[in-house]
Amino acid sequence: MTVIVRDFRPEDAAAVVRVRRATVPYAVTTEEALHFAVRGANPASKYRMLVAEYDGEVVGTSHVALAYESDEPGVARLNPHVRPDHTGKGIGSAILRAAEEHLAAEGATTLYTWVNDVPAGRAFAERRGYSPLRTAHFQRLDLAAAALPEPPVLPAGYTLATAADFADDPRSVFEADAEATSDEPGDVSTDLDDYEDWLNQTWNHPCLDHGLSTVVVGDGRIAAFTAAHTDGASTYLSAMTGTLRDHRGLGLAKAAKVDSLRRARAAGYTDAFTNNDAGNGPMLAVNSWFGYQICASEVRHVRRLG
Repeated sequence: MTVIVRDFRPEDAAAVVRVRRATVPYAVTTEEALHFAVRGANPASKYRMLVAEYDGEVVGTSHVALAYESDEPGVARLNPHVRPDHTGKGIGSAILRAAEEHLAAEGATTLYTWVNDVPAGRAFAERRGYSPLRTAHFQRLDLAAAALPEPPVLPAGYTLATAADFADDPRSVFEADAEATSDEPGDVSTDLDDYEDWLNQTWNHPCLDHGLSTVVVGDGRIAAFTAAHTDGASTYLSAMTGTLRDHRGLGLAKAAKVDSLRRARAAGYTDAFTNNDAGNGPMLAVNSWFGYQICASEVRHVRRLG
């Protein structure tokens, strides 16, 4: 059997969704989002979506890109996935090799990837020169059956809104996201300083549900928010939750998440997912309070080229 690694074609979308849902079921993946990723990629990212064919069938894929938003040159990301019923056939190695060659040609010197926290996954990465850095936990909430907490009482001067309320001018949402993102734990520094790029990549992402993304407003400014990604059917993902520095310690993140989850359930979503760095105790505690339970873990790995 022959493995062919090539660039994504529009007609591959359904097969790539199947691969992604089989390998990372706690992520939100739709055909529209795949087309969006390819069509709307920032040229500076040198983005490619690779797919692997085995005996003519698409059974593997990887997003491949430079981390153009980082202030550290040469940083790149790649995340190979192979359908579980096709592992052990050299498909993952072929995708990884093609991704590394592309990134190296574009000047990458440091490659980051997430690996499922299982012995086979970690061994695969380490045999190919990747070293483990840290762990992240994915958590699932049975939204249909969960006894969600009652909405907490907001402190005086704070009110709830949605991202949709900022549709005419989302710049204040961008500013809040930029501050919260800069404080997120991670290996790659991320500077959100390009409003137009943020509009194209984040605000206009087809999975971002503006109506289910809750915003807490205090003194006329955004104080906290939770961004919701959905597949339009049953799956809801907390893509980002943040509280701005001057408003922390008031329970605003809990208030935003309660509001968003309750409205997501009313809209018919049945599975809620979120993820946090294993060292992010405060957010893990918040999610435990909601009833989330760890369903999978991934380990961040790095490889230095040259």
